Amino acid sequence: MQIPLQITFHGLDHSDAIEERIREKAAKLEQVCDRIIGCRVVIEVRHRNASNENRRIEPFHIAIDVTVPGAKLVVKRDPKDSHVNEDILIALRESFDNIERQLKDYMTRQRTEIKPRAAQ
Repeated sequence: MQIPLQITFHGLDHSDAIEERIREKAAKLEQVCDRIIGCRVVIEVRHRNASNENRRIEPFHIAIDVTVPGAKLVVKRDPKDSHVNEDILIALRESFDNIERQLKDYMTRQRTEIKPRAAQ
């Protein structure tokens, strides 16, 4: 990556273990596509009610932005079902699997767009 990996936590405390997992997943993305310019990961937990008595935490919202030459690939996990993505590791796995599929599709499109010239 030309630009260092950016990891942002909103609404939850920073976790070294989660950050390390994200770095591992991002390194795997670089094995899929060596032309990644930059990657940004945002993990967010939104609270429905600020009072301590009725405090209910919503599922994890994860956004991954990957910049490659000529494109920006985006995955946003904003689940509507309150039981989806309650485990941050599962939410991260699902999000990175999705962005990996997008990267593979991008690489396939790039290969098909660059066709060898016909012999003259």
